[in-house]
Amino acid sequence: MNQQPYSNFKATLAIAKASFRSIIRSPSAVVFSLAFPLIFILVFGFIGGGGITVDVGVAKGSDTQNPVYQTLKHIKVVNLIETETAAEMKAELDKGRLDAIINVHKNTGHLPPFTVDVLYTKASMDKGNILKSLLTSVFYQINTKGNNTPPPVAELREATVTGRVYKTIDFILPGQLGFSLLSSGVFGTAFVFLSLRITLVLKRFFATPVKRYSIVLGEAIARIIFSLLGALFIIMIGRFAFGFTLVHGVTTVLNMLLLSVIGLIVFMGFGFVVSGIAKTESTIPPIANMITLPQFLLSGTFFSINVFPAWLQPISRALPLTYLNDAMRKVAFEGASLLDVSHQILILFVWIVIVYSVAVKTFKWE
Repeated sequence: MNQQPYSNFKATLAIAKASFRSIIRSPSAVVFSLAFPLIFILVFGFIGGGGITVDVGVAKGSDTQNPVYQTLKHIKVVNLIETETAAEMKAELDKGRLDAIINVHKNTGHLPPFTVDVLYTKASMDKGNILKSLLTSVFYQINTKGNNTPPPVAELREATVTGRVYKTIDFILPGQLGFSLLSSGVFGTAFVFLSLRITLVLKRFFATPVKRYSIVLGEAIARIIFSLLGALFIIMIGRFAFGFTLVHGVTTVLNMLLLSVIGLIVFMGFGFVVSGIAKTESTIPPIANMITLPQFLLSGTFFSINVFPAWLQPISRALPLTYLNDAMRKVAFEGASLLDVSHQILILFVWIVIVYSVAVKTFKWE
């Protein structure tokens, strides 16, 4: 009787199937991958975010010594942005990420001494109206100086462009999706492989013809499928319940799912490292939290990393979740292709090389 050769491909699929069943039966996997991110999405979707800040770009070459600029500089509601180029400001204004662009220039040989050009966007009319009110008050104070007779110091000229409305959910959902992938990749992988090692399941595998790569690949396939289903569920909730922006529809969703796979591969690498370092299951959470918490807090999950102190921003920009969140937001809201976010993807692949190089040194089979 002829025996068929052993198929590691079938073994990989069998391991993936068993692992997937184990994941969906795990309450912690469901909570961290689906329930926890979904709660944040629902909360921010209903309340719409925190305090009001009007982001105003200052045009290159704008006079910053005039009284209008100096007065706006000391109004807490107004956030003056001077670091972006003219093209970047125009793009941000069109997307609704900037509420206005201001350009103050001197008038030579005629009054008033200064002219203030303000460009608003229909994508942020509420904040544009706030800025209009503030400017009206500022101009009254400066031009009258408490009297009704002096000539005006500055003239205000306003215009409005059309742009896409940037909602709170457009910022929050990609961050929560990234957090879901981070938690699933690090905690899920670490717990599974440590448990397999402690219970000697891995040792029993070695008594069979199954290859080691089949074990790792089977687990990876199961976790990727589970995470993609979770990601799709989160995206659909955001889209149909809160109007999450998907510029190119199905194409945008597919690009976000491909980014999710890349991000999950990075985070699973961290999970392999943790499972190799941890001695018992009780030591996994503190070690894993040292990896996940800084990324959860510093990678732009809830708010832009631009609000962090200058010394902290380089740290934020070194974290892999920062690049995944950034790529997700560009793909979803701006309609960017994967080629357009190639820089972020390249950084994630650099992290893959780094993390798996460490995992090879620390991971233990027995």
